[in-house]
Amino acid sequence: MDVLIRHAWATEAEALTDLSLRSQAHGGYDADFLEACRDELTVAAHEVARRRAMVADRDGRILGFTTLEGELPVGVLGMMFVDPQAIGRGIGRLLFERTIAAGRDFGFTRLTIDADPNAEPFYRAMGAVRIGTVPSGSVPGRVLPQMIVTIKR
Repeated sequence: MDVLIRHAWATEAEALTDLSLRSQAHGGYDADFLEACRDELTVAAHEVARRRAMVADRDGRILGFTTLEGELPVGVLGMMFVDPQAIGRGIGRLLFERTIAAGRDFGFTRLTIDADPNAEPFYRAMGAVRIGTVPSGSVPGRVLPQMIVTIKR
């Protein structure tokens, strides 16, 4: 797989936002739901570096991205989205593994994940465990699985 995992550029913020919305829509969510989540799924140019955004890039095309947020010792996998056309091709696994490695390099011992319910099986397969639930930041009354992954030294 000729995929480069690299830091995202501020100029890619709009493309990351578009990808997050397309990826979320792939989970079967309707236009009203996506509109309710728009702010939470938006990546602003001035946030790209602070959120430690990384992209999976194949020949200049962004196939997915993650954000690695928070302060030591426990970080946050804030966003993780894969282009619907690339789902099932190992991009998510590659991004997740590289994000864990970056977290290790930064000194994080664990990462929390407020997961979309559709993504919980993926995160479980990656070694994360469910530790509870958290309220959605976008949709009142909706709860999300909260998960944690331990970063091994």
